[in-house]
Amino acid sequence: MTDATYHPLSGLWQPTQLQKLYYGSETVSTHLIEALPNEKSKAFIITGNSLATKTPLVKQVEQLLGDRHAGTFSKIGEHAPIAQLDEATELVLKDESIDTVISIGGGSPIDSSKAVSYRLHDKHGKWLYHITIPTTLSASECTMMAGYTESNGVKTGVRGKELVPHVVLYDSGFATYTPERLWMSTGMRAMDHAIELLYHPTASEMPARWLCLQAAASLFENLPKYKQNPKDEDIITKLQLAAFASLGFLGTNIKGGLGLSHALGYALGSPYGIPHGITSCLTLGHVVKIQSENPPAAEQLARLLPFIGEKQSGDNTKDAEKVGDAVLKLVKDLGLDNDLRNYKVGQDQIPVITKRATGQEEGDLYKKVEGLVKGLF
Repeated sequence: MTDATYHPLSGLWQPTQLQKLYYGSETVSTHLIEALPNEKSKAFIITGNSLATKTPLVKQVEQLLGDRHAGTFSKIGEHAPIAQLDEATELVLKDESIDTVISIGGGSPIDSSKAVSYRLHDKHGKWLYHITIPTTLSASECTMMAGYTESNGVKTGVRGKELVPHVVLYDSGFATYTPERLWMSTGMRAMDHAIELLYHPTASEMPARWLCLQAAASLFENLPKYKQNPKDEDIITKLQLAAFASLGFLGTNIKGGLGLSHALGYALGSPYGIPHGITSCLTLGHVVKIQSENPPAAEQLARLLPFIGEKQSGDNTKDAEKVGDAVLKLVKDLGLDNDLRNYKVGQDQIPVITKRATGQEEGDLYKKVEGLVKGLF
């Protein structure tokens, strides 16, 4: 038996190809050059329009690279549309000296960089060395998946252990430019990772579940502190490390998707233009309550209570429900969306969303998820 299981004392954890994780203030200016794979490396930057035009960050990275800078593509939009991916891939293919991609931003630039590397490997058999400078808490830097949006608006993706970035640079100074609402909502995305990985049947007890408990505890503690003082770089670094702990120990042993909240996030996200941080705000607390009726998942969820300052009662179902309530309260306290009123989604979409999230058209799970989706209107 090599897979991890709900039983904590047997399992397997296989690390990814991540080589270095730098964190703290001034991380980029101090460590970017030494993070390159060799002295002759040429790096191509992939980022989004607002970071390139509304902040000095992309220029800063270009200047640090100097003659090692091979180009910048800054048109990556939310949910990584395929047309932009095609364009970025063409630019990289034109310059054979490029061996490194540097992603700056949230999940879309990071996933796009992975997808460009995947396509390059498809065409030429070579992977790009990937250095990432995340500016949100969505933790795409931790995974071997790259999600992007097909021309019909549906999210799809590729996966492979070679897609995990080699170097992560968490720079708290870079994160001070991230809009506060985006930062907090992606913090709830990290919470979604931590909680869904905690009850994932193939997650390893060590280090995945141990770190998920710590990640959720830190997010519960530090997201409200960030709301009080969004420029405190120590709080920012603590949240970046919590985001890493939520998914950085996923390992290559994980089988299947993360869980129901993530499936709902994909069903609600790109088809209706809802950011993934917000989809986690909408779904996670309610999904935890559904999972409280599933004994193995409830047992894992109950473990979280002492980490968020609550006592376990010994009744796993009740304790797991309490975790769901705590998540819903946190979303409210942070002032983030807890329903669909700010988004253009008609009630006629309830069966479409439910089917997309569950892969079913009837049955017990379908009914529970349908109820959850109805409650968002």
